[in-house]
Amino acid sequence: MKLNTILIYILCIGLSLGAGALGSIGMVGQVTGWYTTLTLPSWNPPSWVFGPVWTLLYILMGTAAALVWTRSKKLGRITALWFFFAHLVVNALWSVVFFGLHEIGAALLVIAILWALVFTLVFWFKKYNHLSAWLLVPYLLWVTYASTLNLGILLLN
Repeated sequence: MKLNTILIYILCIGLSLGAGALGSIGMVGQVTGWYTTLTLPSWNPPSWVFGPVWTLLYILMGTAAALVWTRSKKLGRITALWFFFAHLVVNALWSVVFFGLHEIGAALLVIAILWALVFTLVFWFKKYNHLSAWLLVPYLLWVTYASTLNLGILLLN
């Protein structure tokens, strides 16, 4: 693998993990504070599950973006990549709205937008690299699951 390609992978994975880190700023103190006061749905996993799952998902989504960047020369890939990086903003925004602002209803709207963006990204990325689309499927499934948790928390609280 060429140095340029390695740097692109580092950049894409780093930006994805960075979005996660940015979003987690809004969570500081909330997971052991405000969040514990909420009534949670019966399908809510233990808190320790979220960190490893999200870390893996950020690595997969960064890898997917790097695949589109390095393995496709089609002109539209630049638009797909900008769309990908823009979606990271919405991804980080959810944590800020839910944990930082305690706005469960608004967070449901944000996660619905995120779901639509990820769903669209799967199709965008498929045009340029099939593997990249498949790498986003676990992310789409997790955001679907997280959406049900968000809705459940809204209804229970």
